[in-house]
Amino acid sequence: MTARPRALAALAAACGFLAVAAGAFGAHGIEDPTAKSLLHTGGEYGLIHALAVFAALFVEGQGGRGARVAAWLFLVGGTVFAVSLYLLALTGVRWLGAITPVGGLGMLAGWLVLGFAAVSERAR
Repeated sequence: MTARPRALAALAAACGFLAVAAGAFGAHGIEDPTAKSLLHTGGEYGLIHALAVFAALFVEGQGGRGARVAAWLFLVGGTVFAVSLYLLALTGVRWLGAITPVGGLGMLAGWLVLGFAAVSERAR
């Protein structure tokens, strides 16, 4: 694995760590049911999309054209989505909820690009 995919993998691992920590804090460290739900949702989507980065890197390794773009879309979209929910849960600042759909669009785009990459090959 070259340096760039390695950096993507390391960032995805950090996002996975943050997702598990947020989920655990939501489950055990907070009383407010709305904040618990936001932390749970952010953690769930954050973890899924951290793993999706690894899937995209695998598809890239198999010759899937554009898979690295999907990896970045998952990483950025998942981070924006999850972190906006984490901050909303912890601060109660409601306008943060308006940022969440931007991350959702990034995640959706990542899945479309990954699907394309899975059926296309780089010219060899």
